[in-house]
Amino acid sequence: MAKAKLRVASDRLNTPTDLDPNDVKKISEGLTVLLSDLFALYIKTKNFHWHVSGPNFRDYHLLLDEQSEQIFSIIDAVGERARKIGGTTLRSLGQADQMKRVPDNNADYVSPLEMLKELRDDNKALTANMRELHAVTDEANDVSTTSLLEEWIDQSEERTWFLYESTREATESGH
Repeated sequence: MAKAKLRVASDRLNTPTDLDPNDVKKISEGLTVLLSDLFALYIKTKNFHWHVSGPNFRDYHLLLDEQSEQIFSIIDAVGERARKIGGTTLRSLGQADQMKRVPDNNADYVSPLEMLKELRDDNKALTANMRELHAVTDEANDVSTTSLLEEWIDQSEERTWFLYESTREATESGH
């Protein structure tokens, strides 16, 4: 049986900051949940990217690849932001699984349209969750996290928009 790894006392991980310690705790906990959601959304987006099929395969495959890359590109920044302010963040996939709010989809087959609708709704919920965290960071005067969240919210809104437009039923005029 392997020995359990000893954890370093959390006070040894405190990064100096002028933010209130209670705010650091709330913000880093919020960032950890966000990080969990981002990992879950990334994996789900890649799942659908790998398993999409049908007449719009190329367009959907490329769209989902672009979106997964965008999601992946902010994951490290979220975790590092929690550390920069003296908090801690995810330590395992198990912890992420317990904290995430993005539901898994382990179905053997999902229609392309249902994939896009599900991701649209997941991104929309992610946006709402980031807005809640934004209120916390804004109240704490954590301008850096607030600013980052504003960029990430904009990206999530764009993903939602693209997925929404891709799921609309078109008429002959394209609308």
